[in-house]
Amino acid sequence: MATNTETILVHEGQQFNQTSAVTTPIYQTSTYIADPDPTEYIKAATEPKHPYFYHRHGNPTNSQVASILAKLEKTEDALVFATGMAAISTAILAIVKSGDHIVAQHAHYSGTAIFFKEFLTDYGITVTAVDQTDVSAFEKAIQTNTKLIYIETPSNPNLNISDLKALGELAKQHGIQSMVDNTFASPINQTPTDFGIDVVVHSATKYLGGHSDLTAGIVCGTQNYIASVWKRSVALGASLAPLDSWLLLRGLKTLSLRVKQININALKLAEFLDQHPKIKKVSYPGLPNHPQHELAAQQMNGFSGMLCIDVNGKDEEEAFLNAQKLINGLHIFINAASLGGVESLIVHPASMWGGHHTKEQKEASGITLGMLRISVGIEHADDLIADLKQALDQLN
Repeated sequence: MATNTETILVHEGQQFNQTSAVTTPIYQTSTYIADPDPTEYIKAATEPKHPYFYHRHGNPTNSQVASILAKLEKTEDALVFATGMAAISTAILAIVKSGDHIVAQHAHYSGTAIFFKEFLTDYGITVTAVDQTDVSAFEKAIQTNTKLIYIETPSNPNLNISDLKALGELAKQHGIQSMVDNTFASPINQTPTDFGIDVVVHSATKYLGGHSDLTAGIVCGTQNYIASVWKRSVALGASLAPLDSWLLLRGLKTLSLRVKQININALKLAEFLDQHPKIKKVSYPGLPNHPQHELAAQQMNGFSGMLCIDVNGKDEEEAFLNAQKLINGLHIFINAASLGGVESLIVHPASMWGGHHTKEQKEASGITLGMLRISVGIEHADDLIADLKQALDQLN
């Protein structure tokens, strides 16, 4: 039985490939021929994630992907979804109901922030946002009806770190569930369950897929919890399409190789930018000057490919203009949303978050007009640094 990550990524879940094909086929079918035995047919229709009944219930490739991620995240089971937000929303709805309360943090992926701010409140579920770097703030926010502590670490976009061990222990002390969005770190760099976290979610669109050619999400947890999530997913209909599932399985095979190279590249870029006179601030957990560098080093095996920079300017308006000029002056970096692919991307968070974050929410999340979020890819680090240098040289 494989115990090392690289072998798990290539060989885990082979039992779901019942063909002689080395690469698991794309099961491009919506339904499957029923077993003539009524008992077996009833089992297929009602068993969570049964791979040979109907696609909304399960798919052999989906099962293999879930098996790999459950092994990596050290959970009993996992379930895949059509998007990261489908995974996050369904995972949360499997824990809370009307009248319940969630403790979250100020800085979250924008889709999650919208879900907390606009969707859940319509159904009588309240959310308190706190400073993710302050464990005591989480504890003070817990109410008698709190059912979930939701964490995203490193956070999007400001790269703050939450103390997984302390928050996992806090949740258990109060008999509530803990959930971590592990997208920015990936299972290569961080395993939240090692620190007592109950549920792990991912936008598999990002590092897990790794090639910017699919959307997917995953939820990892206990077998009983995943059965509850599956029941809701069947009703909500957020099943992962066969082709995207196959693409995700392909992407996972190189996950460790990609992320380790990205870690190396990102640290080199962060060190270069940290010394550049036209950069006001670099936020990267791998830098010793990051305020939570020591905590990140304790709970992460690598510091990911995500970093944030604040471009210099005499005021916010000039910083904004310089940030835009920097983006427009780049040749290798692509100005596009998303992250975690083989190519390096750069975006302006204040613009992306602008339509659904108030000024106060952006400030609480640490989003400034001069901030740029960089997703480092697998290109040669020297080329990436040279591209940044020539673009920075164009700034006043």
